[in-house]
Amino acid sequence: MTAALRRVFARGKQGRPRLWTELALIVVGYVLYSLTRDAVPGQQATAMRRAESVLRSEHRLHIDIELSVNHALDKITPLIVGMNYYYATLHFVITIGVLVWLYVRHPQIYRPARTVLFLATLSSLIGFYFFALAPPRFLTDHGFISTVVTHHTWGSWGSSNVDSISNQYAAMPSDHIAWSGWCGIMLYRYAGRRWLRVAGLLYPLFTFTVIIATANHFVLDAVGGAIALSAAFAIQLLLSRLGSRGRGAESTSLPTPRAQHDGGGHQGTVGEQRGVSDAESAIEQRDG
Repeated sequence: MTAALRRVFARGKQGRPRLWTELALIVVGYVLYSLTRDAVPGQQATAMRRAESVLRSEHRLHIDIELSVNHALDKITPLIVGMNYYYATLHFVITIGVLVWLYVRHPQIYRPARTVLFLATLSSLIGFYFFALAPPRFLTDHGFISTVVTHHTWGSWGSSNVDSISNQYAAMPSDHIAWSGWCGIMLYRYAGRRWLRVAGLLYPLFTFTVIIATANHFVLDAVGGAIALSAAFAIQLLLSRLGSRGRGAESTSLPTPRAQHDGGGHQGTVGEQRGVSDAESAIEQRDG
């Protein structure tokens, strides 16, 4: 993983980007999300049919674990309520926290890391727009329990404040998996403390359990989220390679350092002579 990330995050433009650039990306993301949300009313019937189709496909593949997990964990009220809040909050809190951490502590890889996250999110938005899909919690005829509604969790689906700002049919691919996978990789690779690296590895696994238990996603949604993240890394790898080739071509076009004679027949570059001069000055100061 280390070698792969080194290639993906090959150093390009150094230093932290301007904050206004990052804020502009957030605005662009919100506008695109709003477009997908506004397109939902005309796709509800299609989204429900697709959910039925996904469930049948998972049954044929023997990976339809959602209903069993949903019912088993719903019986443990403190656990499922905690998962409801996990689903609603950590998705944003941890992702923003990791972004800020990279911006402050690892500015040399912040740009490509942020680009991977943006590309993964963009591919998710494309999926939401062209493949509106109802989550399992809407398939009540199959016995699924909408845990946030059943346990009256704050911000439950169906309340006006949530419906007005969220896309209820944005299940495929799962942004929760794409974002938690991104956070996990960043923490595992760049965190100095071992417990943070372990937490990074476990975070996507916990998130997968939560999205299934709360009936917010199918297993195939999680697969879609993993594919979206992988595609984003692949695109960033391509961008890094193209950037490296551009810098390599630029460096070969630069003139070589001018050689100078030292009077004794030895040739050295200007940089070498400057280094020798600095060393001699340091010796003189020490001996003096």
